Amino acid sequence: MFNFDFYNPTHIVFGKDRLSELDTLVPKDAKVLITYGGGSAVRSGLIDRIVAALGNRKVEQFGGIEPNPSLETCERAVAFIKEHGVDFVLAVGGGSVVDATKLIVMGATYDGPVIEVMKAGVPEVPVEMVPNPLPFGTVMTLPATGSEMNNGAVITYGNGKFPVFSSLVFPKFSMLDPTLTFTLPEKQVKNGVIDTFVHTTEQYLTYPVDGRIQDRFSEGILKTMIEIGKETVENPENYDIRANHVWASTLALNGLIGTGVPQDWATHLIGHELTAAYHLDHGITLAIVLPALLEVKKSDKLDKLAQYATRVWHITEGTKEEKADKAIAKTREFFESLGVSTHLKDYGLGVEAVDKIVKQLEDHGMTRLGEKGDVTPEVAREILTRAL
Repeated sequence: MFNFDFYNPTHIVFGKDRLSELDTLVPKDAKVLITYGGGSAVRSGLIDRIVAALGNRKVEQFGGIEPNPSLETCERAVAFIKEHGVDFVLAVGGGSVVDATKLIVMGATYDGPVIEVMKAGVPEVPVEMVPNPLPFGTVMTLPATGSEMNNGAVITYGNGKFPVFSSLVFPKFSMLDPTLTFTLPEKQVKNGVIDTFVHTTEQYLTYPVDGRIQDRFSEGILKTMIEIGKETVENPENYDIRANHVWASTLALNGLIGTGVPQDWATHLIGHELTAAYHLDHGITLAIVLPALLEVKKSDKLDKLAQYATRVWHITEGTKEEKADKAIAKTREFFESLGVSTHLKDYGLGVEAVDKIVKQLEDHGMTRLGEKGDVTPEVAREILTRAL
């Protein structure tokens, strides 16, 4: 197992009917900005309930944060904060709102263009650059990204998506009430299941380093999502099923399962380029890329693929190669069982898309991806060609 540091200060508030606790979680003298997305939080009455829970605090609102949040939207929010003197931000929504809020709270205290903070985001924004971002919390309405309990974000700018990390942008708290996810559109639930699943495989399907605890945590998340994936889509108000979905999504990307083990992330980074170029949902791009990537990288991932086959899919017969092939096929079948196609052609994309995405990867410096840095543009081309 690799050396590692593990740090996660986010206070999780899990369960139904807990919005009233915002009054104890947000500082009493705070001037609060609520950030949210396309308006469903307003139409459902959730924003009004949150404002009521915040009591006598001065509350401002900034809506319209889009899926795959843009730098331009973040810049407008930063200008709003500087104009109104906000000192605490409450993100209400899914991963896109939380991701945007992470850049917003850094930009709000940075004496310079927000784009400079975004561009400094890998490996992480230097503490001396933004030493005092505004504190923020979250009220989650979409289980998918894990952004509610980590220090990372992905921001869209131009034709690219840019990761941004800072050790200072863990949410102070995140409120996870499964009932707030009951009214999600079916497509978003499907995407959330896939995102949770692939977050886990990115940290699990690499190569063995005897990280036994991490492997068992990962396998537990994967098995849970296989068990509940279709049901959480078809029975959205089954509280116990949705509660497991919500918590699995958080655990899949709060840093726990990735400590001390190699991590891949090529599926995500290739998928980000598909989203930026063709506006495909993030979950859809992961369903397209992952099975093809596992096929192309099978020999490098063989030991973990065989373990995945046995422990997650209960495939016990055959050689390692045969087990790996069956596990990859099962993975594709799982995504398809949710009603999500795993081929580019089903979204009207052909060979021209392969050329475009490979060019974007090169333009954005994504030329040494994967746990071993060996997913070159040529390998990415092979992966995307298999995904046709």
